[in-house]
Amino acid sequence: MAAYRSFSQAMVQRFGGKVYKLSLDGGMTCPTRDGTLGRRGCIFCGAKGAGDFAAPVCQSVEAQLKAARQRVAAKNKDGRYVAYFQSFTNTYAPVDYLDNLFRQAMAPPEIVALSVATRPDCLGPEVVALLAELNREKPVWVELGLQTIHPASARYIRRGYDLPVYDRAVAALKQAGLEVITHVILGLPGEGAEDMAATVRYVGWSGADGIKLQLLHVLEGTDLARDWRAGKVPVLSLEEYISILEGCLAVLPPQMVVHRLTGDGAKRDLLAPLWSADKKRVLNAIQRAFARDGVCQGSRWRLADEQKRKEWPARTQP
Repeated sequence: MAAYRSFSQAMVQRFGGKVYKLSLDGGMTCPTRDGTLGRRGCIFCGAKGAGDFAAPVCQSVEAQLKAARQRVAAKNKDGRYVAYFQSFTNTYAPVDYLDNLFRQAMAPPEIVALSVATRPDCLGPEVVALLAELNREKPVWVELGLQTIHPASARYIRRGYDLPVYDRAVAALKQAGLEVITHVILGLPGEGAEDMAATVRYVGWSGADGIKLQLLHVLEGTDLARDWRAGKVPVLSLEEYISILEGCLAVLPPQMVVHRLTGDGAKRDLLAPLWSADKKRVLNAIQRAFARDGVCQGSRWRLADEQKRKEWPARTQP
């Protein structure tokens, strides 16, 4: 039995084979960068947002898709892809612009789904309605950058919105029939293992369909790097990270899809932890530890948690 419900496993069940994400750049910015909420972005965010592996925005969507397909062609024998708008906040633009952009990305027959990374505070009714309309053509996933439920951590990373904003966004998206994937960062300064597990449990309660668990990276050119150099940001060892992962998987709903267990920022910018640069070694170590420790997603997901999950939409009506 698998230790957790992986993205790969879920895609095989849903689409009949492997599916690869094609990272795209929609040319948008973020309210924490354009002066609306700030100018310097989230404290961990590099110059390209989360889109280190996206094609240059100067290219058309068609050209970006072609370049991204070429990067994974040797691994993808099934020819199925998700068009993934990853860089910055991908609903932070006029609806007409988004409509044209997303339809271009969804048009090729080999694209089986659209995934849009954004912020919970950038999902107005018109945007949600557009995404729901597109969802009737192909599956649309909305990826929300929550990162943490803890107010002190949210202030430190300059997230720029309070937790109820996330709650309302999830409720609105689910009411519109859309799938939600929530991003969580493990290893934020001041958070212990129980704090991180509490965030993950909350994501399970919220009704999200999937989760991305991301190791805190310190990247050159970020304000986080400044604090790290000043000794204010301890980083996790591989062994510590695996132990935290095990605790987090245990409190997730058994049916939730785990889209990511870690992450790999651009190696040229990575300052710490350096062990994370060897992705193959990291994933192998994680799988060995899961087998050794008998990890099972949902092993601490209780009936009380399931009830809270069912009640969640009634408490967070948009």
